[in-house]
Amino acid sequence: MTLKVYEVNRDGLTRIVREEAEVVPLERPEASHQFPACECLECTAPAR
Repeated sequence: MTLKVYEVNRDGLTRIVREEAEVVPLERPEASHQFPACECLECTAPAR
């Protein structure tokens, strides 16, 4: 797998932040690398 990082400004101009590089995907990310559970009112509201 390869990864290349771009930055796009509000005018649509694109610049390369990091050139293309080979990466090895993790089978399972560490718990510290995962997004926290959503705490918005819609997600935390009891089921109807």
